[in-house]
Amino acid sequence: MISGASRGLGAAIARRLHGDGYTLSLGVRDPDRTHESLGPAAEAPTLVERFDATEPATARRWVDATIARFGRLDGLVNNAGLLKMVTFDEGSEAELDELWQVNVKGPFRLIRLALPHLRAAGHGRIVNVASTDAKRYRDPSVSIGYAMSKHALLALSHAAKFAGWDAGVRVTALCPGAIDTELIAGLAGVTPGANRLAPDTVAEIVSLLLRLPDTATIAELVVNTRLESTL
Repeated sequence: MISGASRGLGAAIARRLHGDGYTLSLGVRDPDRTHESLGPAAEAPTLVERFDATEPATARRWVDATIARFGRLDGLVNNAGLLKMVTFDEGSEAELDELWQVNVKGPFRLIRLALPHLRAAGHGRIVNVASTDAKRYRDPSVSIGYAMSKHALLALSHAAKFAGWDAGVRVTALCPGAIDTELIAGLAGVTPGANRLAPDTVAEIVSLLLRLPDTATIAELVVNTRLESTL
């Protein structure tokens, strides 16, 4: 299962895992657009279901549809995310709530629903796409609301690791720097385009994380594009 798979990083992950031979279940806000943007990766046997992180009922429908179609679940990639500029001086309470809904509560709901099936598989994998902003607060150009939500996602990842460990479930919080996608297009203060991560590079890392054995678990993986003393 890959959330937010219709464009950007999610689409790159879907294409990579399709090429690796995985059977995919894609959760997207606009299924029609997904078929257009992904081509063969969105064709049968791939399942494309509507998922909106702000609508709790869509999470259950997506998980239920996945199990109904395939009878099992081996991996969950929580990729859907939102970036809005919320600081002490700008941004609204509603925008802060939206960041929390998409970046924290959405993944929480999916993990809660998916865990029983991942445990049953005996080797389940969860990759939560966080950010380097989950590891530190860099400077005032960074959205406080976004950094808060990604810090929370990091905590959620560690909690999920404990919840699934004995059943062979392994969880990684993937913390990339700026990725060259529409999410950060036009935002001031972000890493210049020439220095951003390519979506395909991050997708390759997700592929690796899903393949690792139980004895080689990576709880957090930082992939930076900047020179920083601790990241």
